[in-house]
Amino acid sequence: MGKIAASPFRVLADHMEIYRFMAEVYQRDWGNGPAAPFWEYALASDWMDKSFLHRCRIWRDGEKTVGFCFYEDPVSDVLFSLRPGYEALAREMIAYAGKGMPCAGGCQRLVLFGGQAALIQAAKQAGYIQTGAKEDLMFDFGQPLDFPLPEGFRFTGIGGLDTAKAVECCWKGFGHEKGEGPWNGICESGFALAAAPHATFEYALGVEGPDGRYACYAGMWWVPENSLAYMEPLCTVPEYRGRGLARAALSELYRRMKPLGATHMTGGSHPFYKKIGYGPGTVWTYWEQPGK
Repeated sequence: MGKIAASPFRVLADHMEIYRFMAEVYQRDWGNGPAAPFWEYALASDWMDKSFLHRCRIWRDGEKTVGFCFYEDPVSDVLFSLRPGYEALAREMIAYAGKGMPCAGGCQRLVLFGGQAALIQAAKQAGYIQTGAKEDLMFDFGQPLDFPLPEGFRFTGIGGLDTAKAVECCWKGFGHEKGEGPWNGICESGFALAAAPHATFEYALGVEGPDGRYACYAGMWWVPENSLAYMEPLCTVPEYRGRGLARAALSELYRRMKPLGATHMTGGSHPFYKKIGYGPGTVWTYWEQPGK
């Protein structure tokens, strides 16, 4: 290990380096930090607050990236990626998070994954206490996933996704109509996301309903170097829920991605995933300093 230097993240210069770093250190349990699409998906989205990106911090050993401290949403949730062999940086990274990363309304918490033992120990030593946890499940492609598509619906073909329809489906499927009103037809956020450097919209799919609109949408970020099918997002519009569209969509993603070499696919913490065969995945733990 040489002399370690730390510097602010520069969005116009450093993103590709950080993506490669996250892919290099990837583990299925996110024990070295989140999967690379987790960061790029947020950075290319319209829902991430990018006002504090300069607060994110990179640690380098010469020209080799060895650590990254960053946020996603909200800005007060701080995450870490750390290269194996550089666990001695954990205390410095935790200290920087408390002093240099943003606090929303005076509050801040660390998001540490179950395998990040050095960072968890450093957080404890700095006075943080665990305040919560959740597990996002993972599907292992060593087992089949084969739920049928109900009659009257069809999958979009590979490369045949209609981005505008996908954005409309997400607007309705994630409940935006309740608080923000009916779909307004503005879909630039979807085209911006599709233009992300590592986006693989050709593998995403829509489930088209009888009216020609998408009743369900499942995104896909393929990371061949990690054999990872990063599924994000997944949603079904309210009037079509309960018909098995989401599980059919995930089954179709399984059929598309397995021949490419995918060995596992991300999911979420909702009980739905366990019901269709997802198993142990990524344990998120949350840490806060009393009084902060």
